[in-house]
Amino acid sequence: MLITVYCVRRDLSEATFSLQVSPDFELCNFRVLCELESGVPVEEIQIFHMERLLAEDHYSLGSYGLKDGDVVVLLQKDNVGSRPVGRTSNQPRVDFCGTAVPGTSSSRQQHQHQHQKRASSVQTSHGLASGEKMTSTQGLNSPTLIRSMLLSSPHDLSLLKERNPTLAEALLSGNLETFSQVLMEQQRERSLREQERLRLYSSDPFDRDAQARIEEEIRQQNIEENMNIAMEEAPESFGQVAMLYVNCKVNGYPLKAFVDSGAQMTIMSQACAERCNIIRLVDRRWAGVAKGVGTQRIIGRIHLSQIQIEGDFLQCSFSILEEQPMDILLGLDMLRRHQCSIDLKKNVLVIGTTGTQTHFLPEGELPSCAKLVSGTGQEESSNKEAADNKKRSVMDSGRKKH
Repeated sequence: MLITVYCVRRDLSEATFSLQVSPDFELCNFRVLCELESGVPVEEIQIFHMERLLAEDHYSLGSYGLKDGDVVVLLQKDNVGSRPVGRTSNQPRVDFCGTAVPGTSSSRQQHQHQHQKRASSVQTSHGLASGEKMTSTQGLNSPTLIRSMLLSSPHDLSLLKERNPTLAEALLSGNLETFSQVLMEQQRERSLREQERLRLYSSDPFDRDAQARIEEEIRQQNIEENMNIAMEEAPESFGQVAMLYVNCKVNGYPLKAFVDSGAQMTIMSQACAERCNIIRLVDRRWAGVAKGVGTQRIIGRIHLSQIQIEGDFLQCSFSILEEQPMDILLGLDMLRRHQCSIDLKKNVLVIGTTGTQTHFLPEGELPSCAKLVSGTGQEESSNKEAADNKKRSVMDSGRKKH
């Protein structure tokens, strides 16, 4: 069930956040989740529901009458004499088996059992990935302990590499002092951002600059929440998609052809035409410029050649590009001419005129220009350079006539 928490801190600052928990989740564990989200120490947290104080830590949320969509109020106490009942300093670990990333309640409950074993590590890694300060009530205030925990958990480490590459690099350097410095610096930066956020919220409500920054912060929070839901519900959208390539032959030379139904014409690189010994057939009267995301010079056109796919020999024409990373790109002209179908369910290219099917190549067999490489914090494909020169294009008016 999804519980919304309205938090009022001692300094009267306010915050609102949502937590996904199960009805049998104990109040003491719910306090710890509230601490992670609000920054209020667990021993200073008071939880109210329907104007009633929830005091028994070992009672479940369901026994208090909480249900999906309810709102509770979190108040920060001024002074604390002791820890809540049932929580001692010898209990640094908490059972997060009923938690998940905030989102729609019904879809979370359907996958609750799948998420139980990894919910705790998601919460911890998310805090580290954002530079969040971990409190001593969890036993996670020591850089040595944090480092050991991350190194012992491949899932947490992969999450840290994705969300906080700077801290991950310091962790993998093997130098505890470097890791500690980066961790403390990120915590200081987070603290400064929090102070700035509080200053903005307490500033003049008619200050346009302050309101614009608040609006931007809210927008970023919405984006972050949307990404977290997407990572939980549709993790495949963050994966790498291999481009569609098939094996073929031109003039007896084996090649890997890129199938692109978004390209207007079929192209071949000048280097590939030379390797296949068909450069002599280039009609340079068809020279021009291919325009798409980028531009590329067309040195001419081969009006008719044969391309072999499986056992079929298909008639095809090629526009020859001067500098092109990929050897061949099968464009819409060729695909239409031979009534080809791209069947992603069977992962095959179907030649409609003959009924022949050929499988798309797995990622391990793709040419180097099509393989995905890691960029600065993002995944990039060197095939993007080829796509920049892709032939969604038209021939410029520079064709030479007899």
